[in-house]
Order: sequence, then structure tokens, then C-alpha cells
Amino acid sequence: MAPRKSESSRLVLRLTHEDADALAASLTTEAEFSDIKGTIEVTERATSMVDLRARWNTLMRGLIASEQVLGIAEGNE
Repeated sequence: MAPRKSESSRLVLRLTHEDADALAASLTTEAEFSDIKGTIEVTERATSMVDLRARWNTLMRGLIASEQVLGIAEGNE
């Protein structure tokens, strides 16, 4: 059975990155997360699927922007 838009939901995202500490720093004000040995685990909760989707979009935009900045910084070294 598919979840309804009005049901509370939780999302767990686990990612590995060579600059995980820097990406984790960009999440400080955005989400609940842990950073263990190069792996970041982000947990998001929302009272509805619509809210969770909005939180996901915000989270991903932040991570993408941070990763792009890291790429630029590496190119300047």
C-alpha cells in the first residue's frame, strides 16, 4: 500500500564522499545527521509526504551546492 500524502514519514539518506566532513558541515543547520568515517547519514522526518519532499529538495540543493564548491576549491589547488 502506498503512503498517503497526509501521513507522517521518515527518510534516511546514507552517502559516502571523500570530503564528507565538509559536506556534513553544510548540513549543520539543515538536518539531523551523523558523520562517521567518511559516511554521512541524514535523517529527515515530516508530518506529511509533501513536507518531506520539500525537506528533501532543500537538503539536496544544499548538498549539491556544497559539492560544487568543493569541486571548484579542488580545481584551484
